Amino acid sequence: MKRGKKYVEAAKAIERGTLYDVAEAVSLVKKTAIAKFDETIEAHIRTGCDGRHADQQIRGAVVLPHGTGKKIRILVFAKDAKAEEAKAAGADYVGGDELIPKIQKENWFEFDVVVATPDMMGVVGRLGRVLGPKGLMPNPKAGTVTMDVTKAIQDIKAGKIEYRLDKTNIIHVPLGKASFTEEQITDNFQTLIEAVIKARPAAVKGQFLKSVTLSSTMGPGVKINPMRLA
Repeated sequence: MKRGKKYVEAAKAIERGTLYDVAEAVSLVKKTAIAKFDETIEAHIRTGCDGRHADQQIRGAVVLPHGTGKKIRILVFAKDAKAEEAKAAGADYVGGDELIPKIQKENWFEFDVVVATPDMMGVVGRLGRVLGPKGLMPNPKAGTVTMDVTKAIQDIKAGKIEYRLDKTNIIHVPLGKASFTEEQITDNFQTLIEAVIKARPAAVKGQFLKSVTLSSTMGPGVKINPMRLA
């Protein structure tokens, strides 16, 4: 893959094969975020889990103390009093059955998170094929299937993010923007790592955190020493 001049120049600041401590990694990832827009900084955590086994799955949510820097659009599936509560709490979109064709046929996806009350999961389930692959399906473990829609909306707006294993047993999570201070990114990272370590399945033997990398949208990856995190 051919890289641009800016990327190549930025990558020179990072020593290949070096495992950095968190403070150094955060500093480097900020320095190498040189795009003209405010890049997102992400953490990529490779675990020792084998996601093919149900007892080695990881899925949860955590509120990052400084948020992600992105305005999150929330869609809530609810009816009657709960629909009114969701609107009052600041949901961007609220509805029920009428949203099914809009999403399925019109390919409407102007939302980042889906919350549903338990009694609406029958309706939401019909969207499983389209919401599932996009990681948008509400889930009780992530706190997005709940009767307390006000708390769910407030948490998400405050910086709650979901983490889960992808098919290669890696967790990809946004940590904030390149414009954040090093302290803000570090705080968010520590909060995430603590939550992931806490979520370690009992069935996983040996080293849990195989590799941890920070990167910005357009910048090179910076590897953190995982042995210092566990």
